[in-house]
Amino acid sequence: MKQAMKRMGIQQEDIQAEQVIIRLSDAEIIIDNPSVQKVNMMGQSSYQVSGEEQLRSISQEPDITDEDIKTVSEQANCSLEKAREALEESNGDLAEAIMKLSE
Repeated sequence: MKQAMKRMGIQQEDIQAEQVIIRLSDAEIIIDNPSVQKVNMMGQSSYQVSGEEQLRSISQEPDITDEDIKTVSEQANCSLEKAREALEESNGDLAEAIMKLSE
């Protein structure tokens, strides 16, 4: 088989990968323990991947809880609305939000 592929100008190479991640607009496909082959045919490379697949959602907005808002509000001595805005601006980072409001 390898000889036939070589005569046709096809080269195959195994790649020792630990994980393959395919990023979509709203999620990631994660393949753990992958088997990856790179196939080069007449200057064009393509990859064949197989393994244990899992789908992970990518949240565009930070997960801000009411408890987070209350904590920032109390620590920065400000309204709940201002605390929420600061948390949104700091992508849910409580310490950063408190620092912004304390300045």
